[in-house]
Amino acid sequence: MVRYQHLCDDSALQDGEDIVSYVRKVGCIQYDPLDVVGRNPDLVLQARCRSYRKGDIEALLYGDRVLFDVWDKNMSISTVADWSCFERFRRRFLDWCREHQTVVDEITEYLQWHDSACSSDFAHDEKVSWHYGPQRLAKAALEAMCYAGLAVVHHKKGTRRYYALAETHIPEQYFTMAPPYRTEAEYFKWGVLRRINAVGLLWNRPSDAWLGINGLKSGERNQAFHTLLDEGAIAEISVDGIKQPLYIAAENLDMLQAAAAQAPDTTGCARILAPLDNLLWDRKLIADLFGFEYKWEVYTPVPQRKYGYYVLPVLCGHQLAARLELATDLKSKTLLVNRIWLEDGMNSTDVADRILAGIDVFREYNRCTAAEMRCTWP
Repeated sequence: MVRYQHLCDDSALQDGEDIVSYVRKVGCIQYDPLDVVGRNPDLVLQARCRSYRKGDIEALLYGDRVLFDVWDKNMSISTVADWSCFERFRRRFLDWCREHQTVVDEITEYLQWHDSACSSDFAHDEKVSWHYGPQRLAKAALEAMCYAGLAVVHHKKGTRRYYALAETHIPEQYFTMAPPYRTEAEYFKWGVLRRINAVGLLWNRPSDAWLGINGLKSGERNQAFHTLLDEGAIAEISVDGIKQPLYIAAENLDMLQAAAAQAPDTTGCARILAPLDNLLWDRKLIADLFGFEYKWEVYTPVPQRKYGYYVLPVLCGHQLAARLELATDLKSKTLLVNRIWLEDGMNSTDVADRILAGIDVFREYNRCTAAEMRCTWP
């Protein structure tokens, strides 16, 4: 999984082309607007690409436009080549757009004459029911047009999104392409295989990794696994100490066998992972495979937190060895290391240099000129 996720030196990503290839392979990376030391996509990519700097993904999203914002596993980023894959998701929002055709037509006409628009460009202040609560009609309409495939995110300023017409930014070959499934059963099969490849391997049990596959319940998931096995698209594997079988895309079996024959990496700097990193999508699986229990506690009430507000896992070779609570002093361009926790059984002497080297690499990614240790080394 570490090699598959490009989290070791011999599979690391080198440049923007590699980043696009990685997103294509895993299907999507998850987006979250919270920015403490970078947003989640930034954190995913810096752990895999030594040359990556905070915010670099925007050039691929809004400059080259080889990636785009889309609702996949929650709000995510995918490759433009996958545009047609979300046809099923778009249907219900097309219905919403038809119900509010007047305001959609107004926004469409505006965007035919302007490069982009945000919700404040329109005066529709009445509130409508929306999936995260009552919302201004103008904002809901722009989001619905984006979800329906009528619009795309043109760019962002902070967390504010500006939209443009999809037909002017999505290449025609993708815009008019048929989705890779024709029936509901084919859709579930496609979605399950996509999620297995998003993580590297998964089991057939409830998991956050299945989020975003509309209508997927245990029965549909079981049937998708059964069909994929019959077709030879996935293979069942077993792991010592884990009763549940795991499944891997058949095309990745050679990588699995090569990794199993290679000694674990015991050199190189540690890699600081994103809270919503693809590797961590199934927290129970990670607990079983790596002996590492992780919860992102930003939305946990303070008295109930075990660690802290923004705590990130640290990968040393094939081990999740530590946790860091980081912050950024923007004024002094300083990366703040507020706390460090080593996992039980970790020898501080064995991992200290690697973690410190990883912090320095992270400092460069975070566009900081200095790092300040505000804690005692454990």
